[in-house]
Amino acid sequence: MEAVVERENMHSAYRRVVGNKGAAGVDGMNVAELKPYLQTHWARIKGHLLGGSYRPQPVLRVQIPKPGSKGVRKLGIPTAVDRLIQQAVHQVMSPLFDPDFSASSYGFRPGRSAHQALREAREYVAGGKR
Repeated sequence: MEAVVERENMHSAYRRVVGNKGAAGVDGMNVAELKPYLQTHWARIKGHLLGGSYRPQPVLRVQIPKPGSKGVRKLGIPTAVDRLIQQAVHQVMSPLFDPDFSASSYGFRPGRSAHQALREAREYVAGGKR
């Protein structure tokens, strides 16, 4: 957890979260309000993270229409603070675990996409593999 809350990791996570923008969570705070909030509350949040007592806020549930259909997709929107913490944890954990994933794994991997997975699957089929 010390690596997660390390200053440069948190700055990098902050830049990613602000760059991604996104809607406000259940607390109503958007990413533009995140910096002043952290300036006031970061010491407390960091203490909770290091002490193992941090608890994320509930996720705001919204429904968005599915493109080209009548259905809706349920979406959960974490608070800006929780997105920041999630990003910081991801930045530390991903390099530790990603090398152990299969070369054929494409889901939620850096530098990989669903389009690449489909291209590889088509190449297997075209090569006679099933």
